[in-house]
Amino acid sequence: MTTDGDTPHSIYAIEKWGMDLASVLPNGDLGLKNPLKENSPIVSLPKMVRDLEERGVHTPLVLRVSCFLQQGIQNINQGFAEAIARAGYKAPYRGVFPIKVNQQAQVVDRIVEFGRPYSFGLEAGSKPELVIALAHRLAKDALIVCNGVKDAEFIRLAILSRKLGFNTVIVLESPKELDTVLSVVDEIGEEPLLGVRVKLTNRISGNWAESSGDRSTFGMNTDQIVAVIDKLKDKGMLHCLKLQHSHLGSQIPDVNDVRRAVGEACRYFVELVGEGAPLTHLDLGGGLGVDYTGEKTASENSINYGVKEYCTNVVETVAYAMDEAGLEHPVLVTESGRATVATSSMLIFNVLEATLYDASSAPKPEEGDNHLVADLAAIDSYVVPERLQECINDANFYRNELRALFRRGYIGLRQMARAERIFLHLMGRIKLLAPPTGEMPEIDAHLEQLADIYHCNFSLFQSLPDVWAIDQLHPVVPLQKLNEAPDRRAVLSDITCDSDGKINRFILEDGISPSLPVHSLTEDEPYLLGVFFVGAYQETLGDLHNLFGDTNVATVELRDDGGFDLLHEQEGDTIAEVMSYVEYDPRDCVDAFRSIVDQAISEARLNTSERKMLMAAYRDSINGYTYYE
Repeated sequence: MTTDGDTPHSIYAIEKWGMDLASVLPNGDLGLKNPLKENSPIVSLPKMVRDLEERGVHTPLVLRVSCFLQQGIQNINQGFAEAIARAGYKAPYRGVFPIKVNQQAQVVDRIVEFGRPYSFGLEAGSKPELVIALAHRLAKDALIVCNGVKDAEFIRLAILSRKLGFNTVIVLESPKELDTVLSVVDEIGEEPLLGVRVKLTNRISGNWAESSGDRSTFGMNTDQIVAVIDKLKDKGMLHCLKLQHSHLGSQIPDVNDVRRAVGEACRYFVELVGEGAPLTHLDLGGGLGVDYTGEKTASENSINYGVKEYCTNVVETVAYAMDEAGLEHPVLVTESGRATVATSSMLIFNVLEATLYDASSAPKPEEGDNHLVADLAAIDSYVVPERLQECINDANFYRNELRALFRRGYIGLRQMARAERIFLHLMGRIKLLAPPTGEMPEIDAHLEQLADIYHCNFSLFQSLPDVWAIDQLHPVVPLQKLNEAPDRRAVLSDITCDSDGKINRFILEDGISPSLPVHSLTEDEPYLLGVFFVGAYQETLGDLHNLFGDTNVATVELRDDGGFDLLHEQEGDTIAEVMSYVEYDPRDCVDAFRSIVDQAISEARLNTSERKMLMAAYRDSINGYTYYE
């Protein structure tokens, strides 16, 4: 296999997408670097996994790196602070983290901790998320922004929380929601802190285009906004309206879309102030993207800007609009969840076995074999670089003819097995002689159909749902042998009983590939793979397909001596826990199985020692990890 670049690992484009967080050690291990400390040592990921295994934390596991999360918080806050200083902007930035992006307690707790110096707050899109937000001691000036559909109970809790010092803003999503707010205000006699969600007409590109534009689900159009303003005036409560929320979009690929959407949001802000609304905060929602591929282009899995450019565009656009209108600069708010947490987590799993689509040797045709078997074997004599396409054409023809004969009953199982083995041997020789990818597209296309299948210990639907649902790309890299040229290509299959449970799009140096360069598996030597940038949404959206539950989770901090500290360990779901999620009582299952076993004893199909062994096996399973152990 031919690889481009100066080193074997350059094929994986780690330098492009790695954001200086990952690097390859001289021994070929992939390592992690602490971005908060200059010249920090690189910590070997395979060594870390071995250490965690010794502590009882087994793969598959989600590895959260605390300093990566802290860097995410710092980047957005410092980016705005620097842009505000450069532009002479006269109000601060007060970001909030949308809990929906990663609701795990260890993540939210650390976001609150790392965000406290910046008065970084939380966004709650549901009652449960508001309950989570109110369980944290936020900084004095931090916001809790309440979005989504709200009932009276949600609104009541939000209003009353202000008596505890929380800056809880109820963002009105519709005129009807205002009616509910007014009803609760009459009931409890406390005034709310209100925002209004304005639906922008500007539409972004990318996977989440539907979250923007005037067909987006949440927010109000101009007619509805005017109705809300008039009702607040009638009730003498317009002074409660302090925040305008205008969601720019999600994972915005093109920075010019940011400028256009912010400009439109400013127009509404100016008009609302002109209507008498004493707005002090402009919430621009989400949108700050993550460059998953490292391509730095305006595409579905990349962005053509960085955090600093994003912050500069927002600040300068708002400053210009407010200065032109003669208004005071509003406090800037964004809900940048993806950019905050995506890089902080990675999924690590082991390869269990491989289905190979070539063979190192081939059997000889036997007496009595159909002549097509000998014709297929004869191709071996002219497998040379200049005739590879001819070899592929001939091999496919003879194999297809033989398969047709097998289906009709003219040749037997063993003869067909010999033919398949000869074909795979020919493909192995062709792979070795094939030119570099891109030089002969027709050969490339055929060989991609012969990529191996590496069967891996994870569930795509539980741990990487966006890969399945919207073809989201995440960097995938072997964690070891990166100083050795990969000698095979593979797609990755999970352990669910589903043909969709696979990864077959990979980020490589020369673009997106349908297969991943990998190394041959060695007996009794673990082969680990890592999927990076999974901190946003993947843990939250995962489902229980085939009843595979949450994986083990380890939160670590990288040390200055090249080691790591295990800050927190969360055991993955047991089978009993997963069963309870789908309405089974594990104790009832044990009782039912015991009844079946005892009936077998009564019918003399089992003896007592077999009963003991069966019950122990059932209990071990029901209390065990849902993944391969």
